[in-house]
Amino acid sequence: MADRPQFKPLREDWQRALVVVAHPDDMEFGSAAAIARWTDQGKQVTYCLLTSGEAGIDAMEPAEASRVREAEQRESCRIVGVDDVEFLGLPDGVLEYGVALRREIAASIRRHRPEIVITNNFRDTWDGAVALNQADHIATGKATLDAARDAGNRWVFSDQLDGDVEPWGGVVEVWAASSPGSRHAVDTTQTFDRGVESLRAHQAYIDGLGWEHFDPAEFLEGVARSVGQGLGVGLAACFEVLPLQWGATDDT
Repeated sequence: MADRPQFKPLREDWQRALVVVAHPDDMEFGSAAAIARWTDQGKQVTYCLLTSGEAGIDAMEPAEASRVREAEQRESCRIVGVDDVEFLGLPDGVLEYGVALRREIAASIRRHRPEIVITNNFRDTWDGAVALNQADHIATGKATLDAARDAGNRWVFSDQLDGDVEPWGGVVEVWAASSPGSRHAVDTTQTFDRGVESLRAHQAYIDGLGWEHFDPAEFLEGVARSVGQGLGVGLAACFEVLPLQWGATDDT
């Protein structure tokens, strides 16, 4: 049997993080308990949702799905201690990696000025093999990584620099949640139950998927326990760490 991965602890010497993901529920399928840990520490975490998930419920018209899923996301965020949630209103299901998406994300980074940016897994799969990732996740993660650098360059998207908005080169690292390239993790044992409740808040979406027997606690515990064993704790969430500072490594 192959050895379990040995994860390094994530750095926690920061105060502000921005979560940039494609859809409502993206963080809740594995990483929301980590957010609860950090808000309990007094850290400021803001969510930026690129879409409202309006294409995610087949039996619900997009306008209604957008309203429902935004409400579910706000409740989910409340459970883990996040008050600041913004929806950019980009089209669900057809996000495209490129300059336009980088522009939108760079603007959010400049507004919120985070030290850490957390985003979707941008690898082709979830398991490094055959469990395919979804196109919006990939586009979002790749664009976020680039936008975190764009935000610090005053000559990129310079039209955004108006009034109180200035370049922001203070992003130290970008973290891709649940990436198969993860080498870091954080202990979520104490906040795991809130992570479960944050996923339960997306009940309309789960119902829309037809997952009649889906148990959020069972699903999340299976992953969190496996990662926790690699970190030497009960339960944990994993992230791929991409350092942005010159000469930095992931040995944090």
